[in-house]
Amino acid sequence: MNLWPDRGLWRHRDFLNLWAAQIVSAFGNRITRTALPALAIVTLGASDAEVALLAALGVAPAIIVSLAASGFIDRVAKKPLMIAADVARAVLIASVPIVAWLGGLGMIQLYVVAVIACVAGTLFQIADQAFLPVVVEKEHLVEGNSKLGATDAMAEIAGPGIAGLLIQLVTAPAAVLLDALSFLWSALFLTRIKVAEPPSEKEPGRPLERAAAGIKAIWASPYVRPLFLAEMLGMLSWGFFASLYMLFALRELGLDVATTGLIIGFGGIGAFAGALFGNWVTRAIGFGPALLIFLTLNMGGGLFFASARGPGWDSIALLVAHQLIGDCFAIAYGIQARSLRQSVMPRALLGRAAAASVTMQATMLSVGAFAAVPIAEWIGVRGAVWTGVLIGLSSVIVVLVSPVARLRRIEEAAP
Repeated sequence: MNLWPDRGLWRHRDFLNLWAAQIVSAFGNRITRTALPALAIVTLGASDAEVALLAALGVAPAIIVSLAASGFIDRVAKKPLMIAADVARAVLIASVPIVAWLGGLGMIQLYVVAVIACVAGTLFQIADQAFLPVVVEKEHLVEGNSKLGATDAMAEIAGPGIAGLLIQLVTAPAAVLLDALSFLWSALFLTRIKVAEPPSEKEPGRPLERAAAGIKAIWASPYVRPLFLAEMLGMLSWGFFASLYMLFALRELGLDVATTGLIIGFGGIGAFAGALFGNWVTRAIGFGPALLIFLTLNMGGGLFFASARGPGWDSIALLVAHQLIGDCFAIAYGIQARSLRQSVMPRALLGRAAAASVTMQATMLSVGAFAAVPIAEWIGVRGAVWTGVLIGLSSVIVVLVSPVARLRRIEEAAP
């Protein structure tokens, strides 16, 4: 696979700047993802409902933002939008330690940070997915996605574990400050990208009509549509985990913040492995069979998490297995699925297709996060976790019965 220095993108200056922009930003994201709920639980003594609401507010605004972005994302330059999103997040997240050190931090502050960071992050994500095919040629998309996936995995390895230790040693607000600095790093390297974005043609119709074009393009593709449906179920499942992971680990199992952070860090080891060997497996057994295996093992990893009981080493081993297996095959699946969509979709519709995908992801993630609260109150946190696992496993059936499962090479699906 193209991850070593003797292959093309290691000499591609613009891609290297894009890669550098995401390295520290991805690292900082893991710190905040761990620090905000931990700060709410440990420092502010937030209730279960407040923690779940914080997680939900961190994803729900993406629904509205991505819908709005669908109407204009393919008509604007992506790089300036990404830089603006980075700067906005840096300023916003830096407000958390400042207010904390002044003694005024509360849940309202965290709710506001979660909402606005979600808005900026959603715009960045949509623009980024449409920007990579501008920076690199189509034949380098899998390599580019693999390298970015490996970077994300390395951040997953170090970020949460260090976040847990930082929270123990220097408090969560200080840990969050590192995230603010990471977004400034990202913005700096984005300014160094010199590739000229092709001018976008003005399109007729209202914004909602232009936005609908992305959904129509996805639905019209026999290869992208099943992935879209499978991701709906996968994101619904992940919504349960986003809401309940810290509650399950800290309160149901009785683990401490530092241990939980280190456990989450093992997911990065798995994800890094998935980024390294995923493309090799795909070439060896074929695109469709590999994608199906990756998805099955990704969703099946949740079985380890749901089976954990108590704070002992057996539970820690199960949680580590969940992180290693689930994240390994999540990144392997995501790289191939994203590359398929970028190869099949017309470039003029990539932004809208990405926005439609983000809208779906945010909607299902929000539904899962909000639904987890009453379900957890009804059948308990453990029962709600099992519900999320079973929903995720149902996504495998969608891909199994689709034409994607029979693809040998990604080029067979290209128009």
